[in-house]
Amino acid sequence: MGRLRKDGDGEIVQAVTRALSLLEILANESAPVSISELAKKANLKLTTVHRLLYTMMYRGFIEQEPVTQRYRLGLKAFEIGNAALASLDLRSIAHPYLKKLAEEVNETTNLAILDGAEVVYIDQVESTNIVIVKMFARVGSRGPAYCTGTGKVLLAGLDLEDVRRRMANVKFVKFTEQTITDIDRLIDVLKQIKQNGYALDFSERDDGVTCVAAPIMNYEGRWQAAISVSGPVQRMTSERISQEILPVLLEATYKISKRLGYQGVQQFVPVPNNIG
Repeated sequence: MGRLRKDGDGEIVQAVTRALSLLEILANESAPVSISELAKKANLKLTTVHRLLYTMMYRGFIEQEPVTQRYRLGLKAFEIGNAALASLDLRSIAHPYLKKLAEEVNETTNLAILDGAEVVYIDQVESTNIVIVKMFARVGSRGPAYCTGTGKVLLAGLDLEDVRRRMANVKFVKFTEQTITDIDRLIDVLKQIKQNGYALDFSERDDGVTCVAAPIMNYEGRWQAAISVSGPVQRMTSERISQEILPVLLEATYKISKRLGYQGVQQFVPVPNNIG
């Protein structure tokens, strides 16, 4: 084991520090690296680098190409990196943005994820405005994805064959006159949502309630969760959604996505003057 040195109240193990520096170098390289290049970049002796590489290869953190003898990250490094990203608490990251969004538009904001063919609400900030309709969405509640804004957004992020599989055993309930009750119609709507980057729900689950939802993307660019703004139709007019609500909603979901490791640029979706 490498020598220990004090750093504040703790001790730093030199061998571990050196091994981690090699991992960082490989992570920042776009192609496999030779042992001499690694030694030069890490400012270490070849013999030291060889010992460290051998140990990390044994544990699966590093792999050596059989022909070129160059080194690259192993599967174990990817597994740990993915586990770290997965362990990020979506709810705690998103909540400040959810709260700020609710304050800006003074309507109820919701955070939801997809579970099979249902949407699950995992956080909510209620509006201080007078609520003149009853909304089913509450933290911990579930609802059919096909007739909610968040649900449709998350379905739109899936492969359409996956959507058909998920919906195969779902009984389409006609909650209101606006509820989609046909799989082919739903698929057409999802294609449009995927293109737009947001979904609308005009009283499809609850009479008198309008909702607009947008996706949160993870480090892979997958639509991992969704945030919605919902309120009574009297306040959630098409003009207000277009001009006031949708721009700040898309900004909030983009900022959360960046916190989750999303590397893409913000999708500046053209917002029509009058959403219908």
